[in-house]
Amino acid sequence: MDTSNSPHIINETTPLVTAGASKKSKTPLPKLQIGILMILQLVEPIASMSIFPYINQLIRELDITGGDDAAVGYYAGIIESLFFVAQTLTVLRWSQLSDRIGRKPVLLVGLSGTCISMLCFGLSTTFWGLVISRCMCGILNGNVSVMKTMVGELTDSTNMAQGFALIPIMWCIGGFIGPLIGGTLARPQDNWPGLFAHPFWSKYPYFLPCAVSACGLVLGFFVLLFFLEETLSTKRRPKLTATLGIGADIDNGESLSQKSMPVRSLLTPTIVIPIANYAMLALLDIALMALLPLFLSTPTYLGGLGFTPSRIGSWMAIFAMADGVVQALFFAKIVDWVGPKRLFTVAVSCFTPVMLMFPVMSWLVHTRGMVDYTTAFALISQLVLMVMWDMAYGTVFMFITASAPAKNVLGAVNGLSQTSASMARVIGPAFATSLFAVSKEHNILNGNAVYVVLIILAGVLRWLGSQLPDEIQDRDE
Repeated sequence: MDTSNSPHIINETTPLVTAGASKKSKTPLPKLQIGILMILQLVEPIASMSIFPYINQLIRELDITGGDDAAVGYYAGIIESLFFVAQTLTVLRWSQLSDRIGRKPVLLVGLSGTCISMLCFGLSTTFWGLVISRCMCGILNGNVSVMKTMVGELTDSTNMAQGFALIPIMWCIGGFIGPLIGGTLARPQDNWPGLFAHPFWSKYPYFLPCAVSACGLVLGFFVLLFFLEETLSTKRRPKLTATLGIGADIDNGESLSQKSMPVRSLLTPTIVIPIANYAMLALLDIALMALLPLFLSTPTYLGGLGFTPSRIGSWMAIFAMADGVVQALFFAKIVDWVGPKRLFTVAVSCFTPVMLMFPVMSWLVHTRGMVDYTTAFALISQLVLMVMWDMAYGTVFMFITASAPAKNVLGAVNGLSQTSASMARVIGPAFATSLFAVSKEHNILNGNAVYVVLIILAGVLRWLGSQLPDEIQDRDE
């Protein structure tokens, strides 16, 4: 029977990206629209990361712990994780809403919510004030998921790697600038008494870094309002359709239904496998980010390196900058060279040697009696492996975008993925640091049990990665 002219049937199990017959020439990125999204992607991590340098001191000064310095870390951890808890509960709803009313309105609400929550944080004088402001930030903000959705809609299979490579770059830059703002502008009445002599600054000594971060969000709000074009097909203006080279005929996947599919119908292997990879990746990554400063600050007699806070900050800033440069220069080229699945597999395989470097450095310090050039070489080697590990993010974003069965549910798919990742980021830090403490306290596997457990989980991620599709083909074919 000849089926060459039979219609192409699309349902909720059909990937948005389908196999193509030949490789197309690379489509140029829509630079203005992608550039605006990257501005938004930059101002949000600047705001969220700016609280980290002073959060412990703020808790002490508000007398939240009753003078018990040992409890400061506990309360700081609660405040830092509340954003992810609140985001887990709401990000899917925001993503689904963006599939109905458009991406732009949801982004505007998210920026407004983050801006207001930052100002409230700077004006908080009680623990519950800090709690409410952080919860507000998470509840009102689904922007991370929606921005990934927009990058997916603004790119195709030929330039998707270039588009998604920019996301971790912006997070690296924001992760560098945010703490710099927080550390430099906190308590301005102490650093610049002539300029900040008003009693307001003594009453709210951490308002200035929050206000500066909020100004960045206000700038992003107006740039988005006036210059960003809507990318949701049902809300898109004809001008943008022509700009992106989209024909007048609406894609079959979009014509299925103007209303979003039920979430349950999206829980197919095609969608769940990339999301499971992202969730496990987020869990291991946040565990690593919690372990690294803990290991660096732990005294040498307990198996750490005994670094000072300033030295730890410098080292993590070096990592952030190196990571950003490598992602910018090489990620898209490596994807074109080896393919997204192979790059993802290699990247996640780097986690095991990253973990092994921790006991190696402990052994070197114990054997040589000090932190010397051998330890520094091991630390640099670990940094290189971590940069490779970070390339997994760009590739998994590509697989998640490609798994959407239709463009009108791309937001919901990204919302599901972000919900899963946020849940992992709530669990990861406490899981890793508690396991580290138990390993050291009870000398389990010579204090290395935490690394063994995480290596086993990395093996699970490696298996999940093998279940991803071999190629990402052109979604428009």
